[in-house]
Amino acid sequence: MILYFSGTGNSEYTAKRIREETDDNIMNLGEKIRSRDFSSIHSDTPWVVAAPTYAWRIPRILQEWLEKTELTGNRTIYFVMTCGGNIGNAGRYLKKLTDAKGLNYAGCAQIIMPENYIAMFATPTQEEAAGIIRGSLRAIDEAARQIKDSRPFPQLPITRKDKINSSIVNILFYPMFVHAKKFQATSACTSCGKCVVICPLNNIRLTNGTPVWGKNCTHCMACINRCPSQAIEYGKHTQTLPRYTCPKSI
Repeated sequence: MILYFSGTGNSEYTAKRIREETDDNIMNLGEKIRSRDFSSIHSDTPWVVAAPTYAWRIPRILQEWLEKTELTGNRTIYFVMTCGGNIGNAGRYLKKLTDAKGLNYAGCAQIIMPENYIAMFATPTQEEAAGIIRGSLRAIDEAARQIKDSRPFPQLPITRKDKINSSIVNILFYPMFVHAKKFQATSACTSCGKCVVICPLNNIRLTNGTPVWGKNCTHCMACINRCPSQAIEYGKHTQTLPRYTCPKSI
């Protein structure tokens, strides 16, 4: 079974393309994470988890869900991580997680996708994004074939910088940068409430028709990138940047 968590669509796109090759069942974990549903799930086929990279590891909210949810049936698990640069030493922490769950870790594939972390970096234009996605297709399809053939993913080379990024930097990243204080809605807001619905942590509410962010943010960037009116900003940094969501097809 393919499980995916996706803020702006990169990991969803990857998961669905893998499904085309493997013809496996697929599940969006967004609602399970949002509702804190940790009920057990069964699969006769290997588990495949597609997820974005947050500071060179899987998102903590996904880590928590995996820790608390019993995965029954098949004991093999693959991870496919989308990223704008690289996944660092994420595999070390994924193996530790899967060992604790009694699962057989089959490796982690790195898929380079368009940058979506608009809070810190520049997002691509539609044309630039399409080119990056086309360049990722070979890696996605190779990962799908390896899963279909029951082959483990090859181990990526790990540098000292990778180890630092996935350990020290990841630890510091959340308390230093992951907060919602800079999110704000402009006068372009239509009070549609989409940001409220798509937030995986129920961290947004409408007050007098205006979005208000709480303190429980994971920086998935779904609210700012998926706002149909482009009415959400993150401080001044995002004012001139295009919003990015992964296109349904390339």
